[in-house]
Amino acid sequence: MTQQFNASAKPTLGVEWELALIDPQSRDLVPRAADLINATTTDIQLEREFLQNTVELVTGVCYNTPEAIAQLRQGVHDLQTAAASLGVKLWSSGSHPFSDFRENPVSEKGHYTEIIERTRYWGNQMLIWGVHCHVGVSHQDRVWPIINALMTKYPHLLAPSASSPGWDGLDTGYASNRTMLYQQLPTAGMPPQLRSWQEWESYMVDQSRSGVINHTGSMHLDIRPAGKWGTIEVRVSDAPSNLHELSAVVALTHCLVIYYDRLLSEEGPAALPSLQPWHLTENKWRAARYGLDALIITDRATNEAWVKDELYSLVELLEPTAKEFGCTQELHQVEEILVQGAAYQRQREMLQETGSWLPVVDMTCAELLASM
Repeated sequence: MTQQFNASAKPTLGVEWELALIDPQSRDLVPRAADLINATTTDIQLEREFLQNTVELVTGVCYNTPEAIAQLRQGVHDLQTAAASLGVKLWSSGSHPFSDFRENPVSEKGHYTEIIERTRYWGNQMLIWGVHCHVGVSHQDRVWPIINALMTKYPHLLAPSASSPGWDGLDTGYASNRTMLYQQLPTAGMPPQLRSWQEWESYMVDQSRSGVINHTGSMHLDIRPAGKWGTIEVRVSDAPSNLHELSAVVALTHCLVIYYDRLLSEEGPAALPSLQPWHLTENKWRAARYGLDALIITDRATNEAWVKDELYSLVELLEPTAKEFGCTQELHQVEEILVQGAAYQRQREMLQETGSWLPVVDMTCAELLASM
């Protein structure tokens, strides 16, 4: 099966941000995404997502993080205006802490219906939201070496954005319970460690022959090629609860892809970092469980370091790239998260202080509004 890749001449950026709708009285999710989209006048692309409670904001092709965030800010502003007229609030987080999946209908798309029919219980659990960053790549042969390198920084991309400690009324003990939930789908989770575009094409042949693609439409991997757009799509991060933290995650992701792309050109594939598959799996779990307090494996010799220390070093490494692409301030907002704490920590602290998830929902909705 030939996998088309419409290569990007430049390392362009596109961002998809999933937002949910909240009833201000019950603080539960409400399935009014279609109503909200119909009521919103905006220049940014809005899409209905898997659940009827979710709206996805999609930027155009951007040069850098400030341009993408400016589009998203305007989109959220327009959505906020329409949401107020409908009597709902916007919510951004990795998961909702107490909503019942049985009360949240799936959007009326054949593709989504197929997923639910096939995956049943686990498919119905997907009350989760993320942010997806597309970064342009100049040739298909560069895609998988860069993806493999990005996977070594999985904890770095997840921990600052982690915002889903609550589930079914419980504090799960995880920073990102969304990460653990999403990987239950048969086509989701970590990408295979492929070495070339030809191996990807062979992989997709197998998925087609076995009927997997027929059921799901695509592979919902944590990081994947997006051949139609000529990008690598990074889907690791929870949906941040405000535009400041979103800016940090987007800048980090964009700069990291560019850095590895250039390293590949300058020094070849051997210069890119790699980890054994079992180390990647362990690092993903540690980041989901412990967030910014994760001790992660940093090399093939199984040395370890604190993800916070790694993030400080990574920001320093990427600073020249950020300066070139006009996102130095946004990249350094990663350091602000390290100092001030991530969304999962704020949510957990509010729960411990009040004994209720309702103030957590209120706080998270207020964070989004305040970041405008």
